[in-house]
Amino acid sequence: MTNFIPIFPLGIVVYPGEVLNLHIFEPRYKQLVNDCYAEAKPFGIPTVLENGVNEMGTLLEIIEVVEVYQDGKMDIRTRGLHIFKMLEMVKSIPNKLYSGAIVTYPPNNTLINSNMMKGVITLVKELHKLLKVDKDFKKPEGELRSYDIAHHIGLPLRDEYELHNLLYEVQRLEYIRRHLQKILPVLIDAEKLKQRIQLNGHFRELGGFDL
Repeated sequence: MTNFIPIFPLGIVVYPGEVLNLHIFEPRYKQLVNDCYAEAKPFGIPTVLENGVNEMGTLLEIIEVVEVYQDGKMDIRTRGLHIFKMLEMVKSIPNKLYSGAIVTYPPNNTLINSNMMKGVITLVKELHKLLKVDKDFKKPEGELRSYDIAHHIGLPLRDEYELHNLLYEVQRLEYIRRHLQKILPVLIDAEKLKQRIQLNGHFRELGGFDL
């Protein structure tokens, strides 16, 4: 399917199913939100990287306008729906301050590999334990998908975008697994170094070496 959507380019990655809170203050995007909310229409967030708007993004629906301020600024709550690919950007729309795009929606395979996901969750728990992070995903582990944990494993923005563009769940899980297997040994070594530094100057019980 191909259609036209208003776009709100941002330097973030939004995943399908993700709930995203936004503070809207620019006139063009206040107009975009008002139009979309009044007509119950979605809008797109394509990711901005290195001062450029990339072709892939996520379609979002406005769940709620949480607060509207006297100057027209607003807080809104949105939810990611689908991955899209921009075919053409429409920078100027008659009588509108914001831009749009003609987009298509590539098939996105979300079939889960249970064993693979269990292994990834184990690695995520180890990461959060090392970082002393208490993360509640608000879902049973059996219902978690790659999108649920992607923002919580320390990926740089470019890597989050690369993961966003993988259209098979097993590919996304493998991407996450490799990232965690790369950073966990570094964090473990850092924790050991921290412990050695903290021990310096303390009275320690050390056994002598038998000659």
